[in-house]
Amino acid sequence: LEALSHTFLIVVVSRASAQGMDIKALTQFRKMILCVLPNSWPALDYADYGCYCGKGGSGTPVDDLDRCCQVHDQCYSDAMQHPECWPILDNPYTEFYDYSCDKENKKITCGSKNNECEMFICECDRKAAECFGRSPWNPEHEHLPSDRCQ
Repeated sequence: LEALSHTFLIVVVSRASAQGMDIKALTQFRKMILCVLPNSWPALDYADYGCYCGKGGSGTPVDDLDRCCQVHDQCYSDAMQHPECWPILDNPYTEFYDYSCDKENKKITCGSKNNECEMFICECDRKAAECFGRSPWNPEHEHLPSDRCQ
């Protein structure tokens, strides 16, 4: 019975840690977006925009911003296939990486201490954040019905 209790505790802690890592890793991407768009609300502005910003994605991007999300989604898919990324350990949604933000120039730099997989994922997020910074946000594309994404 004691062994079962220990096993249960390990499973609960592991699941909580994994969920916490997911939040922390996505927080890195959020902070990158804030580096280039300091007055934005990334969790709200990009969580359900167009056909690709947010969970899932299909069809033709509705504008440049949506295209940024499509490219970012593909980059994460490529990271999952990257030879230096281990499928479960190096998930783009949970991988931590080193980067810096030059707020004055709105420039993001991925750190040289990153291993190849961390660098690949960091570059996915950097490129997407900088793309968001160049692309206008159109309120008509927020909460777009899925039937418009053909």
